[in-house]
Amino acid sequence: MTTLTDLTTSLAATSDRWDGPPFPFFLFPLMWLLAFVLVATLIWTGRHRRDRSAGRRAGEQRLAERLADGSIDVQEYRARLEVLRER
Repeated sequence: MTTLTDLTTSLAATSDRWDGPPFPFFLFPLMWLLAFVLVATLIWTGRHRRDRSAGRRAGEQRLAERLADGSIDVQEYRARLEVLRER
């Protein structure tokens, strides 16, 4: 059975040699970069969709208010609503 002194001596004898980082050392920064890009893309896409749909909802809400106060009739409301929902 090896003693602690023998183990320490063998470790000290081999510690001079360093072969560099292990093979997949470059994968970890790439993984973090990929994760960052994925999160940023998801945030950007979500905000873009929200902003686009918020404009449409605001237009539909204003159109509904005009129908409710009698500024436009039902036929004009449906025609304008169809135009809003084309895109």
